[in-house]
Amino acid sequence: MTGTAERALAGLGIELPTPAAPIANYVGFVRSGRLLFVSGQLCLVDGKPVATGKLGAEVSVEQGQEAARVCAINILAQVKAALGDLDKVIRVVRLCGYVAAAPSFLDCPKVVNGASDLMVEVFGEKGRHARTAFGVAVLPGDAAVEVDAIFEVA
Repeated sequence: MTGTAERALAGLGIELPTPAAPIANYVGFVRSGRLLFVSGQLCLVDGKPVATGKLGAEVSVEQGQEAARVCAINILAQVKAALGDLDKVIRVVRLCGYVAAAPSFLDCPKVVNGASDLMVEVFGEKGRHARTAFGVAVLPGDAAVEVDAIFEVA
């Protein structure tokens, strides 16, 4: 039987992928007490970025939002691997979004909404979180978006 969060994902037509293996000397997640820290997840589907380049140049806000949503799906895959059950999430504490952006691009918060919105769709009120959205020069693999997260867990 699936829990509330997984039923919400199914209702959205989302199946969690196998979590991506780290590409350097780090791990996908670390649990410390009741906090679960998920390493930055790129906007990868089947190992390839869904959007490459810079927001405000090659990538539109809408494409960036979808890329951020993919990052959030990959975060949830890491959470599932860490906990075995998404319903062990007590609260989404914080998301941090990194947006590869042209120097004049000012809509990083709108892009990262793609990840934030999914957390609320899946977890309801406990999906509301603190957040930071940064514009950066470049991300691994020329990905357009990367997001990391902190969760309070049971």
